[in-house]
Amino acid sequence: MALYFSLILHGMSDLFFLSTGYLRASCMMESMELLNQSQVSEFILLGLTSSQDIEFLLFALFSVIYVVTVLGNLLIIVTVFKTPNLNTPMYFLLGNLSFVDMTLASFATPKMILNLLKKQKIISFAGCFTQIFLLHLLGGVEMVLLVSMAFDRYVAICKPLHYMTIMNKKVCVLLVVTSWLLGLLHSGLQIPFAVNLPFCGPNVVDSIFCDLPLVTKLACVDTYLVQIVIVANSGIISLSCFIILLISYSLILITIKNHSPTGQSKARSTLTAHITVVILFFGPCIFIYIWPFSNYSVDKFLAVFYTIITPILNPIIYTLRNKEMKISMKKLWRAFVNSRKDT
Repeated sequence: MALYFSLILHGMSDLFFLSTGYLRASCMMESMELLNQSQVSEFILLGLTSSQDIEFLLFALFSVIYVVTVLGNLLIIVTVFKTPNLNTPMYFLLGNLSFVDMTLASFATPKMILNLLKKQKIISFAGCFTQIFLLHLLGGVEMVLLVSMAFDRYVAICKPLHYMTIMNKKVCVLLVVTSWLLGLLHSGLQIPFAVNLPFCGPNVVDSIFCDLPLVTKLACVDTYLVQIVIVANSGIISLSCFIILLISYSLILITIKNHSPTGQSKARSTLTAHITVVILFFGPCIFIYIWPFSNYSVDKFLAVFYTIITPILNPIIYTLRNKEMKISMKKLWRAFVNSRKDT
């Protein structure tokens, strides 16, 4: 388990410290020359389309998806922490994943939905970099949480006799805390580079929200090296987590071949849900941050998928494919209805 997270941590920190000195030296002279120029106080987001009719349709669609996402993930959280039968490591991690998904859906989506009704979509300088910080913080947390869930499934299937010993409560809490610390590290390594750049001219961001690759291009200095660090940083955590997940699930699939047909069916059902979420989550991340010359229209679609569609996949996939979760939700709903009747 320690090897899983040390690979991610060392890769990110080594890249940061190797590039810090050279970046500061190359950017400092240009930044000092532009220090006294007027600073950008706000950014203009171009959004998805210039058609008002399409924007009204997107407003209705995204509003419904956002409400379902929040309520669905909130229902999972309440069900997991209110049902004694779900007091297991897998559901503990699932509840935390739902909280991250709910927060990930809320960091930019409400403002984006409101912007669909506005002609000019403006966001303040502080608001823009707050979005960037939260995007990379929550994205990093979710990636490491997915690795933690893969580790949990690996122990449960490959080492069932030692499962409760290895995945005890302290280990589960440690996995969640580590996820937040690595997410904070991932976001914290990049934001200082971007926020200290001089923005004194262009302020139009061709997207639905602020993200580092697009915002840094608006700086008044050459940001080629800064963008390389940004892409490499996000690329390292994305690829590291994705490779670890592929290895984990490959080992699990090899192991379940020796299980009974019933055990294989149950394990495959669980793994299918996990692998589906992993592919749909990491696909847009890898394309945006590792693909060197992506198209802006494709980036916009992936940004929508990443922030609006992906967070709703957790309640849909994990709930519809999980009999235990569906039974627990029905019991919780009946208890709620009965309590309302009594009052």
